[in-house]
Amino acid sequence: MSGIENTIIARFEKNGEHFEILVDPKKSYEYKTGVKKDFENVVAFDEVFKDAKKGERQTATAIQKAFATSDFVEIAKKIMHDGELQLTTDQRRKAIEEKRLRVIALIARNCVDPRSKAPHPPQRIEAALEQVRFSVDPFKSAEEQMLAAIEKLREILPISIQSAKIAVKIPGQFAPKAYGALKEYGLQKEEWASDGSLLVVCEMPAGMQSEFFDRLNRLTSGQAQTKVL
Repeated sequence: MSGIENTIIARFEKNGEHFEILVDPKKSYEYKTGVKKDFENVVAFDEVFKDAKKGERQTATAIQKAFATSDFVEIAKKIMHDGELQLTTDQRRKAIEEKRLRVIALIARNCVDPRSKAPHPPQRIEAALEQVRFSVDPFKSAEEQMLAAIEKLREILPISIQSAKIAVKIPGQFAPKAYGALKEYGLQKEEWASDGSLLVVCEMPAGMQSEFFDRLNRLTSGQAQTKVL
C-alpha cells in the first residue's frame, strides 16, 4: 500500500468492533479541530480497516451494523467526528505547544488580579499552569480550555475574568484615524461633539487595557482623554 508511511490512523469503536481509516496527518488534524471545513483529501485510502497496521479490512457486515450505511465518506466522517485521531509524536507535541500558548494569551487578555485589577503577565500564567500541572488537549478549542485552566489557576493565583469599560475623548484632528481602531475594542457608544472631537465608550476584556491605552496614545500623540468607568 504505497504512501502508508505518510498517514496516521483515525480509530472508532462500536459494538465491540474496531473501525480504522488511514488519513493525512495535517488535513485530518485541521478537520478534527474545525480549521478545515471540507472533507477533501482528509482520507488517504478509501478503505475501512479492523486493524490498519496489519492491513486487516473490516467486514461489510460489521460496517453496516455500526454505521447503518455503506457510504464510505459518511462512514469516514463519523470516524473522524466521534473517534480518536492518532497523532504522530512530533505532531502532537507541536499541537499541544501551539494550543498552550493560545490558552495563555487568552487568559492574559481576559483576566486580571482582582486585588489590583491589573492583568497577569503571560510568564506568570505560564509558570502557574506548570505548577498546577494543567494538561492541554490538542483537540479542544483554546477558548474552552481557558475556562478549565482558570479554575486550576485559582488554586494558587488570585484571578478573575473581568471586563473594563472606558470613556474616551479624542481631539478632532485625530478622530477619523482613531475611529477604526476603537471599533476593535468593543465600541458601544459614540458621539461627535460640535468642536469635532469624538466621545466614545469602549468595553473590552480587562487584560486588554494596557494594549488599548498604548495604541490610543500612539494614534493621538498622547492627547486622548480617558476614564475607566
